[in-house]
Amino acid sequence: MSDAPRGPKSKEEIATAYKSEPWWYDVRGFFILTFAYNSTLPAQLRFFGPHFGPRHLELACGTGTLLELFLRWRRWKKLPEVDIVGADYAESMLAGAIHRFRGQPRLSFRHADAAAMPFQTGEFDTVNIANAVHCLPEVDASLREMLRVLKPGGTLAANVLLFPRGSWPLRPLADAINRWGIRKGILYTPYESTEIRRRIVEAGFEILSERVVGNCYDVMARKPQP
Repeated sequence: MSDAPRGPKSKEEIATAYKSEPWWYDVRGFFILTFAYNSTLPAQLRFFGPHFGPRHLELACGTGTLLELFLRWRRWKKLPEVDIVGADYAESMLAGAIHRFRGQPRLSFRHADAAAMPFQTGEFDTVNIANAVHCLPEVDASLREMLRVLKPGGTLAANVLLFPRGSWPLRPLADAINRWGIRKGILYTPYESTEIRRRIVEAGFEILSERVVGNCYDVMARKPQP
């Protein structure tokens, strides 16, 4: 029997695929970050860490491992404390984040579908979505929702997994991890940078900065002022 991917999975199947124990999710995530994304934790801290406005949404927060590291980095940099809402569609991952941040009143967590978020229009100053745009089955609707929940002038920081670049052995290794991720249900699809850029712009965002690093497209985008 072929082990080729049968195609991207639904959001329910993806949520089910994320029902791993939080510790295994974190170990698996580090492996994927290094060998599929061809990125590093310090690079992600520098990119996402500064991007927390007074009221911030951490979308697809998972178990909160990265969020905790972002907040430690911010304390080390003596950046201001902010009010944070973490959201995720996988309830088991969200439970891990709730447990991790218990007793911290400036953090709250919501079960949310990125394509239909239970937040008010213009509720947030900033949105981060780290290592997850490529996991969203309804990416266009999700991008429009990110725009909606931002205040005018509010900004989005995101990184998006690209189809593998580079040469042997990293490129075939990344490709194998991606095919496994699609079969498993933790990855919907990688992108070409031009395609995901087009989708972000068509959702209504203005691109502020962008770069391709490793196998990731890092983008900072803004909701236009009226």
